[in-house]
Amino acid sequence: MTAIDPELRNNLTGISGILITPFDDHDRIAPRRLRPIIDRALAAGVHVLVANGNTGEFYGLTTAEAEAMVHAAAEQIGGRAPLLAGVGRSIGDACALARASRAAGAAALMVHQPPDPFVSPRGVIDYVSRVAEAGDGLPLMLYLRNDGIGLDAIERLCSVPGVAGVKWASPTPLRLAEAIRRSNTEIVWVGGLAETWAPPLYAVGARGFTSGLINVWPEHSVTIHAALEAGDFRRANELIAVMLGFEEIRAEEQNGTNVTAVKAALQLMGEDCGPTRPPSAWPLTDAQMARLRTLLETWQLSSADRAAQGSP
Repeated sequence: MTAIDPELRNNLTGISGILITPFDDHDRIAPRRLRPIIDRALAAGVHVLVANGNTGEFYGLTTAEAEAMVHAAAEQIGGRAPLLAGVGRSIGDACALARASRAAGAAALMVHQPPDPFVSPRGVIDYVSRVAEAGDGLPLMLYLRNDGIGLDAIERLCSVPGVAGVKWASPTPLRLAEAIRRSNTEIVWVGGLAETWAPPLYAVGARGFTSGLINVWPEHSVTIHAALEAGDFRRANELIAVMLGFEEIRAEEQNGTNVTAVKAALQLMGEDCGPTRPPSAWPLTDAQMARLRTLLETWQLSSADRAAQGSP
């Protein structure tokens, strides 16, 4: 593991807001459409913003597009919060993105777990070590979506020079507890399954959580985080229940509507960021869209509600 700036460490135990990637009508990235989303998230108090995460359709982007998005996000954030930059895919792509992210001014790298069908635990350790070298001193947050590599490998990963934390995105809190027990106390463990799984992961030692909701309703995510930090699990669960319908839509079609629901919500709010790319589902079905519209009206986030409130 590596030493990490105390202020960055504190931010990483907050909300890691995973930014979408906007597209225009010709299926080109449209980074300027991120500006109101970034400004709204930072005004609400989101602690860290993430470019090239899964809500950003990382695997639907070319490496050149991912490099452009991390530069655009850094420019639009303008130092107001740390930028965590996602890197991954082939080892060559991951290292190229690590270098580009460092040049853009990212505060740390989030290393996607390799999706290769032939992954060995020791191969993952080599992969992360190569990315750390390319990052040239940037702290690494491992994005662990599958804990099947085993606790021994996870313990070794946490000892790779450069690794400062883990975003645990597996619904296995007891294994998370054991991984925390076996790691250096300086490692930052973050709930990587958004708001809905934050309470059980908090209960075993994680702090903070990732969020795609921040693209739409960052204030609600911040309120949930405050409740968890205060140890008020009852209040946190009440707040999570309010947005549970949104996460249920995102989880449909084998999670294929995960980003679709976010972008559809932004359209209903008057902030069109384009469609998702295949193999993500697009658009929502009529039934899904009706449920989403009702949710936004309940939350007073529809374009009509926002106009009445004077939102830009």
